Amino acid sequence: MEKIEFQPAEGGESAWLFVVEETRVNGVSYLLVTETEEAEAEAYILKDTSKDGESEAAYEFVDDDDELEAVSKIFAELLEDVDIEL
Repeated sequence: MEKIEFQPAEGGESAWLFVVEETRVNGVSYLLVTETEEAEAEAYILKDTSKDGESEAAYEFVDDDDELEAVSKIFAELLEDVDIEL
């Protein structure tokens, strides 16, 4: 599993996250990440907010309920053996 460093835009302590899956919806990239590699880990969905041509990706946690539900369904289909609860 790929491991990425997440640094909050507003400062604060960075965190290492494991990328479980990634997908692209309507031209926007999303990551399904966890803090550990354990099977029962809490998962988060991150959205790529970087501009075209930027050398580093900028991700934010998805907090819009409709967007979160739609992208969660896509990840659930991609990962048939994983149960995603909102």
